[in-house]
Amino acid sequence: MKHILLIFLLISSLYSYELDWLNDYNKALTLAKKENKSVYLFIGADDCRFCERFKDLTLSKKDIMETLRKDYIPLYLSRDQHEIPAHFKIKGVPRHYFLTASAKIIHEDAGSREPAGFYDILDEVDLKLDDD
Repeated sequence: MKHILLIFLLISSLYSYELDWLNDYNKALTLAKKENKSVYLFIGADDCRFCERFKDLTLSKKDIMETLRKDYIPLYLSRDQHEIPAHFKIKGVPRHYFLTASAKIIHEDAGSREPAGFYDILDEVDLKLDDD
């Protein structure tokens, strides 16, 4: 029984990146205003192998998720399940948008990123936020 519990805990920790994500655009903006943060919007699709690769390689990293949660409200929208505002591109997923709390797009990117590449994007977004 202990082994089963341990296996369950290990598996659930591997997929912890999916736990705290909002799936409602308006709620994310409201929370961003309340917490004085920006929004990181990850648009994916249910059967997207590149989205899964990005989740497995990058979003499963504890330090990346800690950085995201510290500075951003993480928002995941699946083009297959969620309502996505029309001004966002939904083809060519995964898509990454960084938004101010007032919904201004700071940075837009597409594709699966490994951790180092995603950190580069975060650095670029930080520079853009400093310029605002």
